[in-house]
Amino acid sequence: MDVSQLDKYRWQIARDTSSGMHVPGIVYSDEILMRKVLQDKSLQQVANAATLPGIVEASLAMPDIHYGYGLPIGGVVATRVSDGVVTPGGVGFDINCGVRLLTTQLEAPAIKKQISNLLQSLYNNIPCGVGSRGRLKLSRKELRRVLQKGSRWAIQNGYGLAEELDRTEEKGAFEETDPDLVSPKAMDRGSQQLGTLGSGNHFAEIQVVDTIYEKNIATAFGLHEGQITVMIHSGSRGLGHQVCTDFLSVMGTATKKYGIKIPDRQLACAPLSSVEGKQYLLAMRCAANYAWANRQIMAHWARETFMKILGLSPRDLGMISLYDVAHNIVKIETFTIKGKKQKLAVHRKGATRAYPAHHNAVGEYFKAHGQPVIIPGDMGTHSFVLVGTEKALEQTFGSTCHGAGRVLSRKAAIKKAKGRIIQQELEQKGIMVLAKGRQTLAEEMPEAYKDISRVVDVVHNCGLSKKVARLTPLGVIKG
Repeated sequence: MDVSQLDKYRWQIARDTSSGMHVPGIVYSDEILMRKVLQDKSLQQVANAATLPGIVEASLAMPDIHYGYGLPIGGVVATRVSDGVVTPGGVGFDINCGVRLLTTQLEAPAIKKQISNLLQSLYNNIPCGVGSRGRLKLSRKELRRVLQKGSRWAIQNGYGLAEELDRTEEKGAFEETDPDLVSPKAMDRGSQQLGTLGSGNHFAEIQVVDTIYEKNIATAFGLHEGQITVMIHSGSRGLGHQVCTDFLSVMGTATKKYGIKIPDRQLACAPLSSVEGKQYLLAMRCAANYAWANRQIMAHWARETFMKILGLSPRDLGMISLYDVAHNIVKIETFTIKGKKQKLAVHRKGATRAYPAHHNAVGEYFKAHGQPVIIPGDMGTHSFVLVGTEKALEQTFGSTCHGAGRVLSRKAAIKKAKGRIIQQELEQKGIMVLAKGRQTLAEEMPEAYKDISRVVDVVHNCGLSKKVARLTPLGVIKG
């Protein structure tokens, strides 16, 4: 594989026509992060994605790139709707895994003595862990409504504020869905998991804003130093996982049916114009809507928890979503390619949409400055709020990074944590943690991830998004 450095933050995988690549690969990284990338097979996955029919411009990867299923985590691929394909491997199993940031009117000193109580109550009120079941038990009929309405269903049923829809990507729901394409097994898995955090890198976190980089934008976003925020990172749970599993089988057959040649069966795909391609999009959107409703409900329970423990009214607490973004999704979006407007299926897998000011897809509240981009850390690390830019629109189909990106597998992290008590290490840094078990903390310890500050600096310095604020964790709950 021919990899060359284009400039300080871009690396190119040369187009190899003999292997079927239609476009080159472009990786956004600095030299230090690139050393980690070269240690796994993620660059080969970038090259493999370049063989997908209908791909335009380049197969892209963000600085948090690491090896995944089909497309690497951190991968971005856009295919023409007219003659391109859609691949579940370009979205992943946790459809619409994403993050929501809630702002408050609280200052850090006001809750210092209540962190332990707040954290314990969040842990009690938001179910977490592998296979966790929620406080809601939905009938099949009601679950279908969730799959069609997303966050709107949650708000209509008393979970949150109507104005939060304008602070959610896609206003919290895809319009075109078909619950009939979601299998009974997927429906069964989703019927008792709405309003649950899940496991792995998912979390709910109490944070404080410790640094402001762009004061005017931060003020417009409702952020200031010393302010308490809450971040929720979760996805579509077992329902989304099953939708992906079901359609990987469908796509495996479709790849052969339509004579599509791919170097990796994990990139099994179908033409966007085909029955299989259209059905996947409709089912995927159902799972995405479930995820938006899931985060909306957990945000509401976080709000209730704070009001109860602190004895505050909704007005005095002032807890509202700043924004909610998707990390694993494919969306039909319009871009100008070589002077011509085209509809593209933009696959973002471990990547965040980052639209600039005045883009027609950015809600009125953010029109003047651009779409907020929420980048979560994990336990002992910072999180960031960024804003989208024109350069992202020009170079990466309006995309930026989504987090730090793993450098250690879960197995390797557990091995490295042997003999250590991660919870105590974090408490010594002033971070309280509640988790289902020690293994979760070992798998997700800070050393398992890249330096998120470095990752964010790459996308900031190369112009894919701009730093607005940095957040420090005070307390975390994990599954």
